[in-house]
Amino acid sequence: MTFADLGLSDETLRAVTESGYTIPTPVQAQAIPPVLMNRDLIAIAQTGTGKTASFVLPMIDVLAHGRARAMMPRSLILEPTRELAAQVAENFDKYGKYHKLSMALLIGGVSMGDQTAALARGVDVLIATPGRLMDLFKRGKILLSGCSILVIDEADRMLDMGFIPDIEEICTKLPATRQTLLFSATMPGPIKKLADRFLSNPKQIEVARAGMNNLLIEQRLVETTSRGKRDALKALLAAEDVRTAMIFSNRKTTVRDLAEMLGRSGMKVGQIHGDMEQAERLRELDRFKDGTINILVASDVAARGLDIKGVSHVINYDIPWHPDDYVHRIGRTGRAGASGKAFSLVTPEDAEAIANIEKLTKSTIERVGKPVATAAPIAIEQPAPEAPAARQDAEPRGPRRRPRSERAPAANTPPPAVAARPIAEPVVVQAAPVAEPAPAPARPAAPPVPAPQPRHVAPPREDRRDVPFRETRRPQQDDRRPQRVVDEGPDDGWNGPFPNFLTVRLDLPPRD
Repeated sequence: MTFADLGLSDETLRAVTESGYTIPTPVQAQAIPPVLMNRDLIAIAQTGTGKTASFVLPMIDVLAHGRARAMMPRSLILEPTRELAAQVAENFDKYGKYHKLSMALLIGGVSMGDQTAALARGVDVLIATPGRLMDLFKRGKILLSGCSILVIDEADRMLDMGFIPDIEEICTKLPATRQTLLFSATMPGPIKKLADRFLSNPKQIEVARAGMNNLLIEQRLVETTSRGKRDALKALLAAEDVRTAMIFSNRKTTVRDLAEMLGRSGMKVGQIHGDMEQAERLRELDRFKDGTINILVASDVAARGLDIKGVSHVINYDIPWHPDDYVHRIGRTGRAGASGKAFSLVTPEDAEAIANIEKLTKSTIERVGKPVATAAPIAIEQPAPEAPAARQDAEPRGPRRRPRSERAPAANTPPPAVAARPIAEPVVVQAAPVAEPAPAPARPAAPPVPAPQPRHVAPPREDRRDVPFRETRRPQQDDRRPQRVVDEGPDDGWNGPFPNFLTVRLDLPPRD
């Protein structure tokens, strides 16, 4: 079967032939005829099978007759990312060059003034991301009541990015009588519900089972460790005949680090991730396509739908978190019937993720290369015996530290030695009993001690005058003593009741 058998117009066939295509892919052969007959369509096909051309080519012929009106696009194509939207726009330019169709691209990161000006002139094809489309719609810059064709591309990716509520709202603003085309690599439950709600008696085609990977891609798992990943990547790029390669990582920071590392190694490398401006991302893609750079380090923003010819290798520096993303990543190679190679650097921590990927693809991926994990412990264990040996050699120093009394005479050593071992300071303080002779000379200065007296006899008062804390207590005892013998009556200075025991009178017998 050729493209001429599908019912396309002569102008479209001419553009396809000039692009170098003569035989349609299976999804194109099954999708183009029902689209030309204005039927709703659900197409499930793996990445790299030509899904974009399967709706672009028939749309060009359907929209060839008609006239666009200001602010009312005739057709709408929704894409999850800016890169996919830009790629679809390139396909319309390439295949519709012999038709007078106007087109507008609504994506974020680009001036909104140029986009609203293009809408004001009227467009036949509007290619947009859901976020920018809803923004312009709420501003009153666009009307969707004249849209007769709706295309939802990469529907499963829309689900992952959280665009399904926006798509449902967009569908409610379109006319009820329209043609809806839904393309997806997988068909999860929410996408099935979306199709049942907004598609009318659709024709469903399935070229490959969900998750089935391309058999033309040679897949390998390279076992390594987390620390050995970078060395394994360099060795892989040096060993393989890499013409053009895409290296995928899960994190944007890793993308930047890998690009800088490979650039310092003298490789022609670029990068693309979500933190870059749209113009910068498109510039990197153009450099990769025209051969200015042959290695592109990317996050999953470039894993879906990008059609870059001649990619010989795909390397997964990080195993993707979702098994579906693995199929989309390796789909950047082996496109349009060409062969390719896909290598994934795996660590022991990736065992569960690899098991999920093999379960999804229903195949076992071959493991190659000697695990670096077996050599790494050897490199670490070799110095380990030397460390205890060094401590054993230093063991004789312990006895010199234990007899600290030997360091006491060295208290008058220069300060650097004391500062070097601050622990010696308490030893010097304890050795200071040298100050004990100080109280000894003070005792001979006191009067001679009289002969021993009984314990109950108190020493003379003058002998205790040098005890200051008793001088204040002794007069109090002398003041209270006569009160027990002589009754002087109540004290005028006392404001409270007079104690009864002080009023007791003692009648003593007279002395002889």
